[in-house]
Amino acid sequence: MMAENTKEEWVLSQLSEYVRAISALPDCRTVSKKMYCNLVRRVKLLSPLFEELKDGRAEEELGDDVVTGLDSLRIALDSALQLLKSVHEGSKIFQALQIDKITGKFEHVTQQIEAALSQIPYNELDIPEEVREQIELLHAQFKRATGRMESPDLQLAMDLAAAQMEDDPDPRFQKAFREAASRTINDIKKESLAIHDMVISCGGVPEGVSEEYFETMSYLLRKLKDCVMMDNPDVDATEVDKSSIKHRSPIIPDDFRCPISLELMKDPVIVSTGQTYERSCIQKWLDAGHKTCPKTQQTLLHTALTPNYVLKSLIALWCESNGVELPKKQGNCRNKRSGISGSDCDRAAIDALLQKLANGNPEQQRAAAGELRLLAKRNADNRVCIAEAGAIPLLVELLSSSDLRTQEHAVTALLNLSINEANKGTIVNAGAIPDIVDVLKNGSTEARENAAATLFSLSVVDENKVAIGAAGAIPPLIDLLCQGTPRGKKDAATAIFNLSIYQGNKVRAVRAGIVPPLMRLLKDPGGGMVDEALAILAILASHQEGKVAIGQAEPIPTLVEVIRTGSPRNRENAAAILWSLCTGSAQYIKIARELGAEEALKELSENGTDRAKRKAGSVLELLQRVEEEVNS
Repeated sequence: MMAENTKEEWVLSQLSEYVRAISALPDCRTVSKKMYCNLVRRVKLLSPLFEELKDGRAEEELGDDVVTGLDSLRIALDSALQLLKSVHEGSKIFQALQIDKITGKFEHVTQQIEAALSQIPYNELDIPEEVREQIELLHAQFKRATGRMESPDLQLAMDLAAAQMEDDPDPRFQKAFREAASRTINDIKKESLAIHDMVISCGGVPEGVSEEYFETMSYLLRKLKDCVMMDNPDVDATEVDKSSIKHRSPIIPDDFRCPISLELMKDPVIVSTGQTYERSCIQKWLDAGHKTCPKTQQTLLHTALTPNYVLKSLIALWCESNGVELPKKQGNCRNKRSGISGSDCDRAAIDALLQKLANGNPEQQRAAAGELRLLAKRNADNRVCIAEAGAIPLLVELLSSSDLRTQEHAVTALLNLSINEANKGTIVNAGAIPDIVDVLKNGSTEARENAAATLFSLSVVDENKVAIGAAGAIPPLIDLLCQGTPRGKKDAATAIFNLSIYQGNKVRAVRAGIVPPLMRLLKDPGGGMVDEALAILAILASHQEGKVAIGQAEPIPTLVEVIRTGSPRNRENAAAILWSLCTGSAQYIKIARELGAEEALKELSENGTDRAKRKAGSVLELLQRVEEEVNS
């Protein structure tokens, strides 16, 4: 066991090293920037404490309680360093899509540090008074930060969703990634390598991440690359790939080689034993009359070949990172739009899947819907081919299936197909909206979430907002907002926000009782839905019925507190709601004045966003006008 004085020395040395390492971290340019910078800034302020304790060790040994508390702080700072490094070095796209989980990790580390600081008996430390005061103040900052992490804003969620709803890169997509990833050739290279390193280190898809989730990451990376090439038309399109060769040798990983040909697989498929082969190689093996798995020698239960989409995406990312070009498949549908090359769309395979949808037994229908779901997620070509083959009416029929998994596959396939603008109209014309709403009411958890996302996608077309609201979508969206998983709540909030742009849906939402649950979400910072609640309330407050319902929920104290302490976007929305309430209401103006809103509004009118400044100024005018009337 380590001697006590040796342990003291080691703990203090480790603490100083962690502070130095964290202080030396570069600036962060991800969606986690604010949480990252706040944590780094606070940890830096611990340095004087450790330096004083190291200098004072020669005169007096530290007590056991102090050493125990410092050791807890050492463990917490180790966790902080690992989190900060993972955020800085990791995939920015992954972080943008996983912002809720990233926020939770920052929350956990903040709690760890605060708990460790609580264990240290400051009165037993022989340190200067100014250092003691600084540490106690810092401890108070960590305590306040607990439960008040900056939650992801609704606009980012909507921008990311919209990015997946468009076939061609556009300014909205570029805006969505302004914080998530920069638009330079070098950034694309780093992002590609970061995703590759992440999946390789996990031995495949990271735990808790579905195949479709990884498909989304791959799709957004390719789309981001297209945006970069549009911004840099003079740069060779292969520069991103070639530049990465300098950083790693393009040695093909064993898992990416076909066990038969030992060549890089371009179309990996899975046989009944679970082994993966290149399609053409295993097909030749089967055509020769073999009934066994070449690698395991086990007898094959059947000869069906299932596409291995995850491995195919991993191989594509590895090729992109290492400048390796995959041979293009032959006989596929060609994209009819210029500027996009390469397609995984196999019309014969899609036609076969549609036959199973139309005439197969329930198990075949479920499997076919699942394959179409993944195919539609992969790229724009597939979405065009699947729709042209006539899949949409068949998928709409399956929304009424008694098998919940089939229903889930069908609604998710329609969600993926709806990314294509033309497909939105086809889906609506096939009568899908009432059935999607029914899935939203009665489907499995995942089906309900994806039904909400589908309604958001369809509501991008303005006339669909009317039809979706009329089909009764608002009440089940409110139910999902109240009772869903964190992801389900986000999907519901995004859909409700977009639908409420139409005045009639504002009335439906208010009459369906949306305001009380929104106020509960607003008063629960730990729930991670404050941004969404404020954004929806701001849009509802522009309608008289919404304004009345919000006023009945006694929101003024909460709104004033948000204006004082919230994020820039939340302060802006809170000011907009307060302005709507105070316009024409002396009662609300009086309450706002009594709560000290004037000082917070003055600060916002000077330092807020442009819209926040305007709203704050308008409310201040109302407050001052009432004060003048009282004094006159």
